[in-house]
Amino acid sequence: MKVHANAALGPAGRLALVRAIESGMTQKAAAAAFCVAPATAHRWWHRWRLAGELERRSGAWLRDRSSRPHRQPRRLSAAEEEPILRARRQTNLGPGRLAGICRRSRSTIWKVLHRHGLSQRRKGARETYRRYEWSRPGALLHVDVARLARFNRPGHAVTGVRNLTGAEKRAGVGYVYLHCVIDDHSRYAYVEQHCEQGGDTAAAVLGRAIEHFASLGLKAPEAVMSDNAFAYRRSNAFRGELAAHDARHILTPPYTPRWNGKVERFIQTLKREWAYAHSWPNSAERTRAMASFLRYYNRRRPHSSLGDRPPISRVHNVRG
Repeated sequence: MKVHANAALGPAGRLALVRAIESGMTQKAAAAAFCVAPATAHRWWHRWRLAGELERRSGAWLRDRSSRPHRQPRRLSAAEEEPILRARRQTNLGPGRLAGICRRSRSTIWKVLHRHGLSQRRKGARETYRRYEWSRPGALLHVDVARLARFNRPGHAVTGVRNLTGAEKRAGVGYVYLHCVIDDHSRYAYVEQHCEQGGDTAAAVLGRAIEHFASLGLKAPEAVMSDNAFAYRRSNAFRGELAAHDARHILTPPYTPRWNGKVERFIQTLKREWAYAHSWPNSAERTRAMASFLRYYNRRRPHSSLGDRPPISRVHNVRG
């Protein structure tokens, strides 16, 4: 029989308490004898008296009752829960991300998902990690490049129909490259899409990103962190851009993407919540929607590491 973790008595103790009261002890004396409160003795004695013969023989009266209240006047109705469940099915986001979409608190959304069996638990032990964060916005910038396929029409992964001929498969339309720059302190993101990922392009994007951060009131960066891609490690243009702003270059050790984890995690979010979140008619429509997603990400989307506030909350009014 499942017993509440904070229960004062187990099933055997409850039965012994009732038998002691039946033998002639007062409820107060029985409570003292079993080291429980008089209210506990009163509760189990009256449950015994109100139980039927079948409940007494089966021991059903000994079970703990649910602590759920009989009335929940503030509980969301089915019509109010439907947008949360629909957003969960369409985006597969967790309570923290859905809070910004559905305009409900994280706890409310979790209760709705748990009630309908849609909540998930983390499986397995999490890899050890050490968090770090530079003290001021704009001091450290994380840079990386993500690749996305271009397409003229949705593929079979979306439509479920493999209707391309061999010639169409061979005539690929190529890729686009998302050059991402993330501020370490605020997680504010700056992204540009280009057709190539060379060092000249990476340097130009970094320069425009620094100008954009300056327009928000942030000072020039002290350092820029990147992986060991040739566009960062072997590019004279990229080194020149760093020198122009007197910023040092921090290269992550090989095979340790977690060092640059803030931009790596942002790229995952960018793909899941923008690139792969909808069935785009073509890649051009996807590109047009990127600017609106970035505005939402920087100014409205709650960020769990920032206390469910958007990145702009750490950079606005920096001028004083």
